[in-house]
Amino acid sequence: MTENETSPTFWDELTSPINLILVFFILYLLYKIIKSHLETSGPETPPPPPMAKLRKDMTVAELKKYDGSDEEGRVLLAVNGIIFDVTKGKRFYGPGGPYAAFAGKDATRGLATGEVAASDKEYDDVSDLSPDEVASAKEWEEQFKEKYDIVGRLLKPGETPNKYEDEASEHKNENKNEDKKAQ
Repeated sequence: MTENETSPTFWDELTSPINLILVFFILYLLYKIIKSHLETSGPETPPPPPMAKLRKDMTVAELKKYDGSDEEGRVLLAVNGIIFDVTKGKRFYGPGGPYAAFAGKDATRGLATGEVAASDKEYDDVSDLSPDEVASAKEWEEQFKEKYDIVGRLLKPGETPNKYEDEASEHKNENKNEDKKAQ
C-alpha cells in the first residue's frame, strides 16, 4: 500500500452492495424464523381421548368389523393368530393407507410373502408357507408385539374364546349396576 491509500473502514465494508444484500437477506430470514415460532406457539388442540382397551378373542368375521371405516375408527389386524390394535398406526393400516388391505384381516400371509394383500379365507392356517416365509411372519409378529397392544387371539372355526379379566370385571360392574337399579 502506498501512503495515500487508506484501508477501508468498517462502514465502507458494511455498505458495499454485496454486504448490504447479505445483511438484508439475513434480516429477512430472522424475521421469517421469529414469525413462524410466534404462529406455532398458539393454543394447541388437545389430542382425542384414548380409546378403551379392547381385550377379546375374535373370529375372522368379527375381526372384519375393525378396518377403521366405522365411527370409532379402531383398526385391528392379526399376525400368526394374534390380534393387534394398530389404531395408533392408522395412517398406515387405516382407510387410504398403504397397508389398508391388512385392516380387519389376518395379515400373516401378506406380511410373510411381501404382498400387500390379506387372506380373505374364513381361516388361513398358513401351513403352506415356506420356512423363510414363516420366519418373516414371526419377525413381523415380534415387531407388532413391541409397538402395538395385543387384543386377543384369532379363533379357528369351532374354537371357543377365552374370558379375559377386563371383560369379567366389566360384566360384574354391569351386573352390580343392574342390581342397584332393581332395588
